[in-house]
Amino acid sequence: MTAASPKTSNVPDPSAHYENFPVASWLCPPHLRAPIAAIYWFARTADDLADEGDAAPQQRLEDLATYRADLAATVQGRTASGRWPQVFSAMKVAMASHALPEQLLADLLDAFAQDVRKTRDGEGYADRAELLDYCSRSANPVGRLLLHLYGVTDAVSLERSDAICSALQLINFWQDLSVDLPRRRYYLPDADCARHGVTRQQLDALHDTPALRALVSEEVQWARALMLQGSPLVHTVPGRAGWELRVVVQGGLRILDRIEALDCATIAKRPTVGKRDAPLLLWRALRM
Repeated sequence: MTAASPKTSNVPDPSAHYENFPVASWLCPPHLRAPIAAIYWFARTADDLADEGDAAPQQRLEDLATYRADLAATVQGRTASGRWPQVFSAMKVAMASHALPEQLLADLLDAFAQDVRKTRDGEGYADRAELLDYCSRSANPVGRLLLHLYGVTDAVSLERSDAICSALQLINFWQDLSVDLPRRRYYLPDADCARHGVTRQQLDALHDTPALRALVSEEVQWARALMLQGSPLVHTVPGRAGWELRVVVQGGLRILDRIEALDCATIAKRPTVGKRDAPLLLWRALRM
């Protein structure tokens, strides 16, 4: 599935990056496409600062700090650094017209900075609680920002959104082992690894073992349970946005199907969802 280009000259095209799930697609209400694209590009640019190119970790952290200062300046009506004019001109409009919560945006930046530090130091996550804490800042704010735009604010819906977003983040981790491990990114919780007898040395060597497959299978079940826990939210989000959320949920579940079809050997191959999956995703979305 591809992202549709938003109808605005202030925001770069989100389709410039590959995404597993739709971004500001035709299902999105037209009046919300610009703020959703602004949020997307804010997060995408920050993620690139943390992740793309060959900058040293310290430079990445300094760039993220400047980016955070520009967010604060935009909120307070002060002049930003001018390094990312398209991003913050669009955010200024979105924040003024929709009162976007600054803290949710700042949480994303905090998570990106944490990723830089963890990767620099070769650190992983002690247990699932620590990994979910990371997800609460790296993924959940996006769902809460979208619910804010849709006017959905009740506690149950926010909890379900958090479950979906955390599940999507976890799915991305289990999908990307072959990409992340060579880059010294360790998202498999240490406690889970120890329980299955999977060592850091085995992960670094990209050894595909029965123990690792059993571990990934368990993590897949965890992610699936979280996604199903949050899935009733599709009946709360209004209009076409609710249908888009159905496709997002089913896209995540389909990735899990693909991981299981590989016998959970994602340390060797990265599964994806493509156009050929669209009919099945739509069928499953209709049946939710």
